[in-house]
Amino acid sequence: MIYQAAKFRLIFFILVFPLLLSILVAGQSDCRINLGRVLSAGGNNNPPWLSPSGEFAFGFRPLSRSSSDNNEDLFLLSIWFDKVPEQTIVWSNNDHPVEEGSRIQLTNEGEFILYNSQGHEVWKAETGSQRSTCAAMLDSGNFVLINGNSSNYMWESFNMPTDTFLPGQRLRMGGRFTSRLSETDYADGRFQLRMQRDGNLVLCTIFLPTEDVNERYWASETIRNNSDTELVFDEAGFIYLERGNENIFNVTKKYLGSRQEFYYFARIDFDGVFRHYNRPRRQYALDAGSTCGSDWRIAQTTPEDICTAVMRDIGSGACGYNSYCVNSNGRPNCLCPEGYSPVDPLALHRGCRPNFEIPSCQQNGWESNLEFVEFKELNNTDWPLTDYELQTGPGIDKERCKEFCLLDCFCAAAIYNGNSCWKKKFPLSNGRQSGDLNRIALIKVPKNNVTSNCPKAKDRSTLVLVISVFLGSSLFLNLLLLIAIAVAIFVVYQRKLMNLQSADTYGVRRYTYKELHEATDGFRQQLGRGSFGTVYKGVLTSIPKKYVAIKKLDKFEKEGEKEFTAEVSAIGRTHHKNLVTLLGYCDEGNHRLLVYEYMSNGSLSGLLFGISRPRWNQRKQIVLGIASGLTYLHEECSSHIIHCDVKPQNILLDESLTPKISDFGLAKLLLSEQSRAARTHIRGTVGYFAPEWFRKASITVKVDVYSFGVVLLETICCMSSVEFAMGDQEEALIDWVYDCYSKKKLNMLVENDEEAKNDMGSVEKLVMVAIWCIQEDPSLRPSMKRVTQMLEGVVEVSVPPRPSVFSSS
Repeated sequence: MIYQAAKFRLIFFILVFPLLLSILVAGQSDCRINLGRVLSAGGNNNPPWLSPSGEFAFGFRPLSRSSSDNNEDLFLLSIWFDKVPEQTIVWSNNDHPVEEGSRIQLTNEGEFILYNSQGHEVWKAETGSQRSTCAAMLDSGNFVLINGNSSNYMWESFNMPTDTFLPGQRLRMGGRFTSRLSETDYADGRFQLRMQRDGNLVLCTIFLPTEDVNERYWASETIRNNSDTELVFDEAGFIYLERGNENIFNVTKKYLGSRQEFYYFARIDFDGVFRHYNRPRRQYALDAGSTCGSDWRIAQTTPEDICTAVMRDIGSGACGYNSYCVNSNGRPNCLCPEGYSPVDPLALHRGCRPNFEIPSCQQNGWESNLEFVEFKELNNTDWPLTDYELQTGPGIDKERCKEFCLLDCFCAAAIYNGNSCWKKKFPLSNGRQSGDLNRIALIKVPKNNVTSNCPKAKDRSTLVLVISVFLGSSLFLNLLLLIAIAVAIFVVYQRKLMNLQSADTYGVRRYTYKELHEATDGFRQQLGRGSFGTVYKGVLTSIPKKYVAIKKLDKFEKEGEKEFTAEVSAIGRTHHKNLVTLLGYCDEGNHRLLVYEYMSNGSLSGLLFGISRPRWNQRKQIVLGIASGLTYLHEECSSHIIHCDVKPQNILLDESLTPKISDFGLAKLLLSEQSRAARTHIRGTVGYFAPEWFRKASITVKVDVYSFGVVLLETICCMSSVEFAMGDQEEALIDWVYDCYSKKKLNMLVENDEEAKNDMGSVEKLVMVAIWCIQEDPSLRPSMKRVTQMLEGVVEVSVPPRPSVFSSS
């Protein structure tokens, strides 16, 4: 029996060993990209990194110039099908298009970083504290960073989805796919496929840039809280919802074909339709003798009629404002009424603009002169959700409906259907045209000859005549010659000036005081004033059509030019998505100025303490961004920086409401002044200064942690700690917050904020993090890195002690 058992184990080992060996070899073979490998954008000597079979490639793909705002050649870090003629992109780092000469590098430290052509970091794969040992482009279309020669993936593109779903990929609860902006523009669009945390799979429209959900236009209706649900794309080509290894809902209704014969993928397209695509593989197409078998084919669309599906009380509908949608074999055909033009000819779903001035009820407006007005008719067309007046009755016919709109200077269009007439206002939304719509749209537009009758047009005609006469005179030729000579002299001067200003280190340019004086029109438009100086809005000739913020330092240490330039260079080396970018500086004579990127949404204080508070989820993302930026300053940049002045006024917001920390790195220029100012405050809790400032103790990064804690409390409550202390309250904001926390009355902090009240777990966690940050003893305060981890939910937040900052004073 023992002999038989040993014989059986030997046979089993002989059979299983090759399988184990193949698994180990397969794991090792994944590691095809070693540390130090670099891939550059542009040029002919930069082949992409291919998967073992060569079906997928990872590298840079050129963007069409129509998708960028300028003529610069841009590239997108992407993954694509490499064996099909179109090289269809299935993943991209769409937030960070880069110029030629940029590079992606798997550094020797195991970090995966994208650098632009100037060598600045613009994106990095987030792997936490771990470091990769290699990377691989897999045959599944998944690009992975590997820790060790195994399948221990620290980062993978499958977990950072864009708009495309591939076989073998899963979408977990809370995950999403986001459509492109257009066919050629890979920036985020306004449609999403979301795997909600309640187990419901939905297609929805979103408001940009906040990504707040407008309305769901398709849903699986598989809601079941507290049950782990995933969207699965299996190797057989089926997409379904899985809950506990059980298929609970089939998204795919049609078989896409075997993996050996077909390529396939699914994508939420720029028009909001979730489509499943397949195409024969090359060899299969040749064997079939087909000349057209190489095209991607649509196997299924969800929903089948997007024009009807996307129709809600708010929002623009499937085709954008002032447009109407016609369903054509599952695709929305977006059209403009006569008298209107597409906002973007390359992205018709973005809506239409009128080719005339919008009616404003002015006495000289075209809509006020009835003989200048006409109506364009569209049968079977409606904009159903922009009514502001309805006329009904047996005496209402089409001509009477036109008259109602004609006599109303606010009316943009009218919809007639028998005995009813709806008047519409701008912008027209949710427009659609279908044979089952028994309605006539009457579009109000100015007649073609209106402009020729207007006084402005006559003035323009006179101007054209004067210019024509002037062009025909010899005086103009002499003037033109003088202008040409002046331009030539100016160009030569500018080139010499640029050569003299070649000390632009790390992309930070040196400007003359004259340039900045002209850029701000004599420092006319003031954006704000802080402890470091006054900020002005301007436009530089070197960066036309783009605003900048120019800070005029009126207090600084009287160090030499070299020291100031050294500090500016240090600031120029710090680049992070949550830091305001320094573009240039001036140190001419007694003038010290800094040129920053312009933040269109102002400061965080304006957002928090304004008339309407921002959404709760928006506030959570803002504090996480601030924490991430401070973590970078404290631990991750080349020269560690203590900010010393963290407050809402120094947190700026870009067009997407992304928080960016300003004034970092300037503490050395104003350190003595800052210290003096801190000691003049009576209560530290009124402002943002840590107790160390008052005790003249050593200043460490923990002063920023304290200030962040106060900012976090202000963001939770949407209250200013300064105004709170100056009001009728006898206690400071941090005392009141802790009192609410200890008495389990946190709902008082978010009164009249229903979104926050429905997420009291997060409210409590953020309050606990803030209390840890404002501890009197700096050693008790966590580092900003740990604060970030607590906010992200990576580490647990323990119960904090009472902050006795001034309670015992």
